Amino acid sequence: MKNLIYEQIKTITENEKDLIANLSNISACLNENLTDINWVGFYLMKEGELVLGPFQGKVACIRIPIGKGVCGSAVSERKILRIDDVHQFKGHIACDSASNSEIVLPIYKHDEIVAVLDIDSPSFNRFSEEDEKILNEITDYISKLF
Repeated sequence: MKNLIYEQIKTITENEKDLIANLSNISACLNENLTDINWVGFYLMKEGELVLGPFQGKVACIRIPIGKGVCGSAVSERKILRIDDVHQFKGHIACDSASNSEIVLPIYKHDEIVAVLDIDSPSFNRFSEEDEKILNEITDYISKLF
């Protein structure tokens, strides 16, 4: 999975400077290539909270306070959160009731979190350690676009 997706993302973004255009295409690429997901996209840090950015999927929550839900908790804890059952996550924000598992990866620029990549699945236990590793390499690349 990694080589194909990573190379596609690199190819579609390497000659484009616009962040929103790049994040839009990256979310489309991930949506096209990842199986068993129902939402993929970005939340951008703006004025101390996460604000919805480019995504693929159903209508989503627009603003998420730091420390709230899986996305806000990933920011406050400064780490990747891979949740096998979101219904067991205290404070989970259910934007789509069909989502059952989630992975959120912070994106850093100069040691500051500038965004998160959020991916939801209708299946429980969807995201593996290998998925986390591959997606972390992709978010490391994405951080260079900011």
